[in-house]
Amino acid sequence: MNNSPKDGLDRRQFLSKLGGGALAISAALAACKPGKQTARSAATGNGEMTYRVNPKTGDKVSLLGYGAMRWPRLPKPGGKGNDGEIDQETVNALVDYAIEHGVNYFDTSPRYCEGMSEKALGIALSRHPRNKFFISTKMSNQTAQSREESIAMYHRSMELLKVDYFDYYLVHAVGAYDVYKARFLDNGVLDFMLQERAAGRIRNLGWSFHGKKEFFDYMMFESGVKWDFVLIQLNYFDWDVTQAQSRSNVDAHYQYDVLAKLKVPALIMEPLLGGRLASPNHVAQTLMKQANPDASFASWAFRFAGSFPDVLTVLSGMTYMEHLQDNLRTYSPLVPLTDKEQQMLVQVAKTMLDFKNINCTNCQYCMPCPYGINIPGLFAHYNKCLNEGNFPSQAQDQNYRKARQTFLVGLDRSVPKLRQANHCIGCGKCVPACPQGIAIPQEMQKIDQFVEQLKRNG
Repeated sequence: MNNSPKDGLDRRQFLSKLGGGALAISAALAACKPGKQTARSAATGNGEMTYRVNPKTGDKVSLLGYGAMRWPRLPKPGGKGNDGEIDQETVNALVDYAIEHGVNYFDTSPRYCEGMSEKALGIALSRHPRNKFFISTKMSNQTAQSREESIAMYHRSMELLKVDYFDYYLVHAVGAYDVYKARFLDNGVLDFMLQERAAGRIRNLGWSFHGKKEFFDYMMFESGVKWDFVLIQLNYFDWDVTQAQSRSNVDAHYQYDVLAKLKVPALIMEPLLGGRLASPNHVAQTLMKQANPDASFASWAFRFAGSFPDVLTVLSGMTYMEHLQDNLRTYSPLVPLTDKEQQMLVQVAKTMLDFKNINCTNCQYCMPCPYGINIPGLFAHYNKCLNEGNFPSQAQDQNYRKARQTFLVGLDRSVPKLRQANHCIGCGKCVPACPQGIAIPQEMQKIDQFVEQLKRNG
């Protein structure tokens, strides 16, 4: 195994190395288009779940995978907001409904829901036969990197999930070589996971990517590991349009092409970009409604992600039953996108560039903030007002007064005053945890200054 990555391959070098052209999106989608089904049926659902077969194991996996990052929560005693213990009764009902309607892939992590996700999922799934589901979790040793701590995390995951083997197990959230080396190479944790795979307690070993192209190339071509699958961030916004912004973690087109050429199954996270694609800006909404007035905004994103034939499953963190039911309609069965619909989504993605949203996916990795700031909540409110046109930019604008009131009142309703941006001291502890590379303290300062300006203008 090499100890350092070489310079990343560009797309031309990659094609030369593999001896073939990259899969174009139109060719990929054409390979799985059904005969006479229409886009309208994708909004209604008229059959059984779409499944994909893992070519390495023969697993028949539901195209819709259940991500357990955002389980429903109960209110804290005497507090406001649903950020207390996980609502186990609702989790059980969601899991039961998902399995009843064909979902068989469930994904979690020791980090999700402040460490409570695995236990809740284990309780819910243990009420079903083991052959009814595939379980996926991760080595989330970002803060416990010693060999002993990491191995203890592995065994604890098995205990909480009430299983004696993992169907899919991941090296969690790596995007830079020095981080990967510290968490998995120097301490022997990767060797331990490879031994567990050889023993059959890990049936498929993969990794989830948050980083730049050079590290992706290293993991696929130079790491010395034969990966069984890779979890990547793929959606119509991060496909091609945003490459010009030089942001990390968004070159989904390149990642998918590499995996397809190497015949490594692609698993998809963030198909909704943290919910942003379920509630896009008003210009994008108009384009989507003109294309299909019956389809939900979220269904467009899920159809995009599921339309690629080498995608094994698309993960969705479905907190509410209506989310689950909408996604089931989209994938029961999947109606892949037409060329015309693809072009419409390209236009939607371009409108999103114009709106300058903060690129938060609500993964919660930055939480809890040591000073109590609700970082994802603040970003969500900022983006929501921007997308809905309730963003007061110039005091002389015709609708400034109404937009100002909507922003300030909505802020106080969605984020308690003690958890707003003016309480951020800029300590920077949240920055390394953000897989999207957001400069969180600077964004907090920007929001604080914006709010203060709105208050002065009142």
